[in-house]
Amino acid sequence: MSYAIQHLQEAAAILAQLNPLDCEKCVRELRAARDRGGRLFILGVGGSAANASHAVNDFRKIAGLECYAPTDNVSELTARTNDEGWATVFVEWLRTSRLGAKDCVMVLSVGGGNVEKNVSPNLVTALQLAKQVGARVIGIVGKDGGYTAKVADACVIVPTVNPNNITPHAEAFQAIVWHLFVSHPELKLHQTKWESVTPGQP
Repeated sequence: MSYAIQHLQEAAAILAQLNPLDCEKCVRELRAARDRGGRLFILGVGGSAANASHAVNDFRKIAGLECYAPTDNVSELTARTNDEGWATVFVEWLRTSRLGAKDCVMVLSVGGGNVEKNVSPNLVTALQLAKQVGARVIGIVGKDGGYTAKVADACVIVPTVNPNNITPHAEAFQAIVWHLFVSHPELKLHQTKWESVTPGQP
């Protein structure tokens, strides 16, 4: 079997195992946040940070949800890393943004954060603040979901089908799942460009 076949078969297996009820629960949380005038803050590190930036565009443009990713502000991110440490970068950004009970925090992560293993402690401290102020928490995470899955109000876990490919599949399926969210009739407010073009026109 070629690696390409293997990788695609793994992706198909993950797709078959994703829990649609968890997806629906996340959509309900996002719709409720929009209905109450809350904001969505999307947190991610590494490839998940790039996904967060893309997702912000989609939630704002397609779903009409006020949305931000702290990692889009490189100056503040690096200043906080340099001056106060990596674990502070999200929690202090959210404090300055006056995160509150109307808001929602969404985590995109391979592992979901783990303090004991010192993996993504910045996610953990941010979620601790979210719970303190009553903000809702949702996640799209891999592995066992880590700290995010433990505290989230709604969470989609990308199942592990090959322990050697946890990261590529988790990050790839973040995109599949958030595109499901913004395409969902409960959230989608605005038509996307290609779907709005009259059939038969170039």
